[in-house]
Amino acid sequence: MAAPVLVCGSMAFDTIAVFEGRFKEHILPDRIHALSVSFLTPSMRKEFGGCSGNIAYNLKLLGGNPVPVATVGEDAGDYLQRLSGLGIDTRLVKVIPQTFTAQCFITTDLEDNQIAAFHPGAMSFSAQNDLSGTPAQWAIVAPDAKEGMFAHAERLKAAGIPFIFDLGQAMPLFDGADLQRMLGMAQAMTVNDYEASIVEQRTGKTIAELARGLRAVVVTRGAEGASLWTEGAEHKIEPVRAQAVVDPTGCGDAHRAGLLYGLTSGWSWLDSCKLANVMGAIKIASRGPQNHQPTRDEIGKLLQQAYGVQL
Repeated sequence: MAAPVLVCGSMAFDTIAVFEGRFKEHILPDRIHALSVSFLTPSMRKEFGGCSGNIAYNLKLLGGNPVPVATVGEDAGDYLQRLSGLGIDTRLVKVIPQTFTAQCFITTDLEDNQIAAFHPGAMSFSAQNDLSGTPAQWAIVAPDAKEGMFAHAERLKAAGIPFIFDLGQAMPLFDGADLQRMLGMAQAMTVNDYEASIVEQRTGKTIAELARGLRAVVVTRGAEGASLWTEGAEHKIEPVRAQAVVDPTGCGDAHRAGLLYGLTSGWSWLDSCKLANVMGAIKIASRGPQNHQPTRDEIGKLLQQAYGVQL
């Protein structure tokens, strides 16, 4: 079996409803101070989500051995059954009594505008989920409650387990001092291009300067591919053409899974990033973060075609 990877982060449900109209026709600017609106949403779907769950799902597609580290509520039975059914080890998914799993309620209109409400629920207790004593070759600290992210990082550092710091949606929670503290414990960082600019602004250092204190920094650039800083050099990684652009939700998580699979397989950072790009391109062609179902052979063929790398 592949070496374990501790995947620290959120697990959540996303409930997505579609309003078959346009918000702007119902939200009147001159009445915004006394807003009271209701939207009929004939179409609705519930998705399994959260960074820990999404990364674990994609890593399992590759044949990896993810061990998600997350806190969920008493309503997470179907999510836990799903993960177990996929062969994913759920021993470090902690159920917090009398709470709901983190949930995002999203209503979209016909112009893809969104109104969302997020309930953190059990995610707020993630610092209580102690991963100490669990061996792993690599780990990732992905978006979660801020206290939980630091708790996981400190425990991983104490255990000598290298980890990637994935800032993502947790970006508003981290000031410059927080970022420096986290980077002082991590071996690598992954961000998208917008997050990279915020990290530079808040730390007062360029990505190249920050990379000198780490094994690597990976900056994803959507349709433009990715940039890798490692061993004092910057590498541009060309993108993989997606079959379709359907839904970017979870693409970053798919990318992280490819990166982790490469690292635990003894690959270079460059080849690991190439696999990560492939996983992101596969995900974006499917609606929802965990509905794509490529076989390992299909992933391998795409990796070979795009970069000449053997899975």
